[in-house]
Amino acid sequence: MLGSLHMGWRHVLFANWPVDPSVVEPHLPDALELETYDGRAWLSAVPFTNVDIRPKRLPPGAGFSLPELNLRTYVASDGEPGVYFFSLDADGILGVLGARLFHHLPYYYASIDLTVERGRVRFSSRRRHPGARPVQFDATYEPSGGQYAAEPDTLAAFLAERYRYYTEAPDGTLRYATIDHEPWSLYDVDVEIEPDSLFRANGFATPDTEPVHFYSPGVDTIASGSRRLN
Repeated sequence: MLGSLHMGWRHVLFANWPVDPSVVEPHLPDALELETYDGRAWLSAVPFTNVDIRPKRLPPGAGFSLPELNLRTYVASDGEPGVYFFSLDADGILGVLGARLFHHLPYYYASIDLTVERGRVRFSSRRRHPGARPVQFDATYEPSGGQYAAEPDTLAAFLAERYRYYTEAPDGTLRYATIDHEPWSLYDVDVEIEPDSLFRANGFATPDTEPVHFYSPGVDTIASGSRRLN
């Protein structure tokens, strides 16, 4: 197992669509239990940039950056809540290969442009991974209002405060990693988003429900190595 990784998640948009649980359940490994909030499952597109990715033992600033986009849902195993990634697109071939090989995550190489001007983030992603289904995703977003923390038992806490992820390895085994960071600082957000083919590439119809959005300037995180789930 590889050691722990430091990552800095920045300019994070949580774009969350409520869907019927029957939409998501067939796409999950049998060992995972779908979690719902008020009877609805949730599919979340999360664009951001990942900065200073490095082994925890290395000094700050020694890492590399990786703009990313993921599509995820919310699950648990033996009472341990987490997220399950359907896909992760990232702009870095070595980072994508390393995440696939050592962390068993479904990463895809993409061309991603993220710019910030006067607090407004423009994010554009085009998947370039050989043989993969095409994905185009564009979003423009800017925080609004004051900062707040996700209160326990709220939808914001359900969607944002997750400290474990699960993934299915190519051999069919289920794996997980733990994530350690301070609670998210959240903002309401003005957002224009075109998810386009992100849902379709993962076997979903684009939801026709009204999405819920949150923004965070980011957190510094420590992720454990990938572990096999007993």
